[in-house]
Amino acid sequence: MAHIEVVSLPNRVSAIATACSLVLTTFNAAQAQAGEFADAGLSHPLTLAPADATSSGGGAEVDDEKAKAAALAKATLNPIASLISLPLQNNFDWGAGPSDDGFQYKLNVQPVIPISLNENWNVISRTIVPYVYQENYIGTSSQSGLADAVQSLFFSPVKPTKNGWIWGAGPVLQLPAATDDLLGEEKWGAGPTAVILKQQGHWTYGALVNHVWSFAGESDRADVNRTFLQPFVSYTTKTFTSLGLNAESTYDWEREQWTVPVNAFVQQLLKLGKQPISLQLGGRYYAEGPSGAPEWGLRFQVSFLFPK
Repeated sequence: MAHIEVVSLPNRVSAIATACSLVLTTFNAAQAQAGEFADAGLSHPLTLAPADATSSGGGAEVDDEKAKAAALAKATLNPIASLISLPLQNNFDWGAGPSDDGFQYKLNVQPVIPISLNENWNVISRTIVPYVYQENYIGTSSQSGLADAVQSLFFSPVKPTKNGWIWGAGPVLQLPAATDDLLGEEKWGAGPTAVILKQQGHWTYGALVNHVWSFAGESDRADVNRTFLQPFVSYTTKTFTSLGLNAESTYDWEREQWTVPVNAFVQQLLKLGKQPISLQLGGRYYAEGPSGAPEWGLRFQVSFLFPK
């Protein structure tokens, strides 16, 4: 009988497989909670098609479907849109660590839930729960598990200003959720956050900012005093394809150090069966960073959308 050797998967592949399993579990839970999409996935074959290609009937109906799709495509570019969504953001970074050969994979699970306060105001809940796998990122070791979570609440007017500006502001909270000491700061943190943007024609542009100070946690860990600034701009075509650019800049006031990854991406609105989704693919270059920061990276994001 021939001998068959079973070779175990590398740690990196195993970690990414674990993250993919987490993605599927999270989506299944979200889909179960979205009643209007309860029978969109299992009882019908899944098909991938442009978001405006599922319309049928007269011209008025087609135009109405296209208008809804256009509004949905622009809503995916608005951090405080009144839209329930579940973005699953996969980040791959290379060139980090003391020998510039470190790798990090980070899956950000980012549910967005709008809550109507009254006819004039909404509060938008944005949560970021990261799962990380990294090797040669800190020394020659490897780590995997959850990192610190971030919760933001934006109080935002239902209608834009007279000049068309959309804005929101509120608190941001950092939660020490890391399952490994090297994946988190072991500090509770809080501060203000705000976003302002304008959607004019095919263009979306604006900025998101927050600042976090630590107020509790492990006393032997460094204090947190950090500003995050994300200017962004994108252009959406008539086929609901968006081309965008942003910089997810962080300034560490304790170390007096900038980290500036610049992201360029393309995003497409689609339907998976009856389920609207947006797919995003992009590259990242680190224009500035401390010693040991990555040099470049890739991002693939799928967002499940649950419009009213």
